[in-house]
Amino acid sequence: VYGFYDECFRKYGNANVWKFFTDVFDYLPLTAVINNDIFCLHGGLSPSIDSLDNIKALDRIQEVPHEGPMCDLLWSDPEDGISGFNMSPRGACYTFGAVFDLLWSDPDDGIS
Repeated sequence: VYGFYDECFRKYGNANVWKFFTDVFDYLPLTAVINNDIFCLHGGLSPSIDSLDNIKALDRIQEVPHEGPMCDLLWSDPEDGISGFNMSPRGACYTFGAVFDLLWSDPDDGIS
């Protein structure tokens, strides 16, 4: 949890606040599209997703799985100097290079 659990425990003396936050996180949207032009997400892309419809089909109201497209959208990382997708050295998800135009070139998605 990258220190968040420890921070909550130190500050509040138990894990209740951390649990409330993680429960809320399970309901937050994975992505957003602003004015049909800007695609926003936490940081990752997935080789399993090739359209916005794939994202819309995901059942968001759940704990993030340890693998798969939802996990990829949250935890994959961009990396300079590579092309396509590679397994992440963190052991989860992917690193990705110049793949955006390949994945999001469908004019019906409304994103240029």
